[in-house]
Amino acid sequence: MAKFVIAGRADCPYYAKTELLADYLQKNLPDFRIHKITQRPEVWEDWLKDVCEKNKWSHKNSPIIWRELLDRGGKGLLLGGYNEFLEHAQLYYDVTSSMTTELMMVIAQENLGAHIEKEQEEEGLKTCINPLQVWITSASAPACYNLIPILTSGEVFGMHTEISITLFDNNQAEEYLKSLVLETQDLASPVLRSVSICTKVEEAFCQAHVIVVLDDSTDKEVFTLEDCLRSRVPLCRLYGYLIEKNAHESVRVIVGGKTFVNLKTVLLMRYAPRVAHNIIAVALGVEGEAKAILARKLKTAPSYIKDVIIWGNISGNNYVDLRKTRVYRYESAIWGPLHYSRPLLNLIFDSEWIKREFVATLKNLTATGRQFGGILAAHSIATTLKYWYHGSPPGEIVSLGILSEGQFGIPKGIVFSMPVKFENGTWVVLTDLKDIEISEQIMTRMTSDLIQEKLVALGDKIHFQPYQSEHKDLVPHEEKNPVMSDAADFLNQIPQTTFEKPQSLEFLNGFERKTVES
Repeated sequence: MAKFVIAGRADCPYYAKTELLADYLQKNLPDFRIHKITQRPEVWEDWLKDVCEKNKWSHKNSPIIWRELLDRGGKGLLLGGYNEFLEHAQLYYDVTSSMTTELMMVIAQENLGAHIEKEQEEEGLKTCINPLQVWITSASAPACYNLIPILTSGEVFGMHTEISITLFDNNQAEEYLKSLVLETQDLASPVLRSVSICTKVEEAFCQAHVIVVLDDSTDKEVFTLEDCLRSRVPLCRLYGYLIEKNAHESVRVIVGGKTFVNLKTVLLMRYAPRVAHNIIAVALGVEGEAKAILARKLKTAPSYIKDVIIWGNISGNNYVDLRKTRVYRYESAIWGPLHYSRPLLNLIFDSEWIKREFVATLKNLTATGRQFGGILAAHSIATTLKYWYHGSPPGEIVSLGILSEGQFGIPKGIVFSMPVKFENGTWVVLTDLKDIEISEQIMTRMTSDLIQEKLVALGDKIHFQPYQSEHKDLVPHEEKNPVMSDAADFLNQIPQTTFEKPQSLEFLNGFERKTVES
């Protein structure tokens, strides 16, 4: 089959003559196909230059005709202009054109008018297409300020997807939100259709396609951990009701921040059951903190470290799993191509550092929320959204807080961070990973706190009792530093990395900081 692409300036008479000759051939020859590309006169030269540079062709006039070789993946073979196409038609098909110059000019003007009319229709259709409605709660939080430039850059939803952002917060934040709207408009983003504010609760999440739930701030004094847990319920119940009532049926809800992320997610699922399958919790912030600490130890870039798995409570008692972690582009005696990597546990020979300093640093960050500021929260949310819409990097493990269905022996009904991959607009839990079993003691430690958080918040349990293991110290005080060649054996010498539930309310954003006695 012969397939030709005919492109030309809309007002070019030779393009008009070529077009009519091609139409005649396509109508009378069963194996002859054409595809037309018409460009306005003011953009023709730039368009032609780009096409020729891309295909390494030399052509300067209108029209340009090339043949697509279907048996070679559609690769183009330049035929030339009007004269070359006329010669081809005469030689192969014994067909020529007898169109007069006057008729060529008339048709060229008709082509220009038709092309302009078609463009106007397409622009009219674009105005009828609703942009992606993105709502951000607690929009006066620092994370929102850092999230907006990323969303409007086109990196998250794509450069061909227009978005409208609505900033949702209370009346006290209205003046700040108005200034934030002006700053957002100053970005002049090509993907931003509009940005607005909402302080009326009954109007929240109207036709929302994406809802970003940030840490809510309050001036209310909280004296106990139990009071703090229960204080999450009213707002989540309200959000759940509004999501069910006002949001689009395909809405995607993403919960970020540094306080009770798992709990807020499971409460939203409870009060918005219709969209519960589309509510997730962001775990990439903790993953990023772990990568940064490891990168400083190895003197490499955090982006070169992949497949750090975060298990459990994102903002509390979790387990940072390094057994699948690999390091790329590491400067050492062993080198390879860009896709070559090495197990991280083969590169860090100081097991005491992993068992003590690494664990202590992450535990401190989790307990206090330090370093998990607006930039990290915004980047983690934006990256998770990008993966949700476009898929995560092939072969890469991503940590995500989702409702457990019993995978890995995790009890059902709690939101738990676990390894997944994103594809086709959803996520798949990586249950086929080998050698990632978690000991019963560690699993019980993590799930016990999550279950108790939910029970206390809902009023089914009065007091929160942190899980107490039979072995108070999982890290031996004296242990020789092993030197092993096998990563699995090396790992066996390193106790599981766990983090206790914080015993103070220092990590509660916006609450009075008081000690909780256990």
